[in-house]
Amino acid sequence: MRTERAALAADLASLTDEQWATPSLCTGLTVREVLAHLTAGASLNTVRWLAGVIRCRFDFDKQVAVRLAEQLGADPAETLARFRRVVPSTTKPPLPAIAMLGETLVHGEDIRRPLGIRRDYPIDVVTRVAEYYQGSDMVVVAKKRIAGLRLAAVDGAFTTGSGPVVSGPTVALVMAMTGRATYCDDLEGEGVDILRGRCGTA
Repeated sequence: MRTERAALAADLASLTDEQWATPSLCTGLTVREVLAHLTAGASLNTVRWLAGVIRCRFDFDKQVAVRLAEQLGADPAETLARFRRVVPSTTKPPLPAIAMLGETLVHGEDIRRPLGIRRDYPIDVVTRVAEYYQGSDMVVVAKKRIAGLRLAAVDGAFTTGSGPVVSGPTVALVMAMTGRATYCDDLEGEGVDILRGRCGTA
């Protein structure tokens, strides 16, 4: 996780103000706001997370918005500085560590793709994230989204499910199974249109 955070910080070091304001793949959030969201996630332990949830009356979307605003800072430079400070953080909400790694990878792509930045992820890291999401609907709906499909990576060992095939790079499979329709353009097989139709749905 530290490696992925550090790589993302390095990729964003020379962005212009206009690039910081670029819409991310997270609906309604800019690149800068998604980075602040990642900082918030690495700054919340279970006690602070639960206190915030109670304060927001169990409105989880409101809790996310409040925590994001806390970490945004006065300008993009401060947003990035705050993120850099949490690069080595092991603090997390009540989620498994692999879920936090998944958040870092997926939101990293939410930021990079609209900016035209490419990262060659270590295949073992992306494979672990894919294996986590294929069996979970806890943080994002993924297991339900890929039900009845067979996913097969062309660059690693990841495979799951049965049914119409969806094949391609592991990172594209991860992003599509977490609802990012644009990554379906990187995939092939008779199941792609089915998966595309499920993207953007809960």
